[in-house]
Amino acid sequence: MKSDPKSFWDGTIYPDFIRNLPEVDVPIEGIRGWLLEDGSCQMVLFDILQSAVVPQHKHCAQWGVMLEGEMDLTIDAVTRKVIKGDWYFIPADTIHSAIFHTRVNVIDIFDAGDRYKRK
Repeated sequence: MKSDPKSFWDGTIYPDFIRNLPEVDVPIEGIRGWLLEDGSCQMVLFDILQSAVVPQHKHCAQWGVMLEGEMDLTIDAVTRKVIKGDWYFIPADTIHSAIFHTRVNVIDIFDAGDRYKRK
């Protein structure tokens, strides 16, 4: 699936002042994120298209909250459905993955200043 800025990403909930933040470099098709950072941690406002899949991986601690949508989040081999209003915590170095059943908007905070690079 090719990204088309004119149509593919229309409908994001984020206003221009957020979409004018630096974008993170995400190597997964269908995922965009905008970065706020202070050197010791990063906050990313993600816009994720339906059917995107984040494969198993691990990194620093991560806390997130679901603004819109629905996903299955697997943390340390335990899967749960995450919906609007739910929050989650992924301890550092814990294997996790996600499958997105709808368009999803989440805010994730990472306990490291170098989790993502800017695009």
